[in-house]
Amino acid sequence: MAIVAILLLPVVTMLLYGMDRTEDWLTRAPGPPRHARARHLRLIHGGRQPEAPADRTGQGGSEAA
Repeated sequence: MAIVAILLLPVVTMLLYGMDRTEDWLTRAPGPPRHARARHLRLIHGGRQPEAPADRTGQGGSEAA
């Protein structure tokens, strides 16, 4: 009986180790999808017009005294 227990000890050890690794694999958070890449900002030439000098000096007419 002791011989059978000694012979089964490595099998039980490997089974417990394998179950622990499987449990960790099943409960971890999923990573980002493989097709998801970092998005890059695409700039459009001439998209923003420079401000007029009159707007910078406060002569825009929207300010109240």
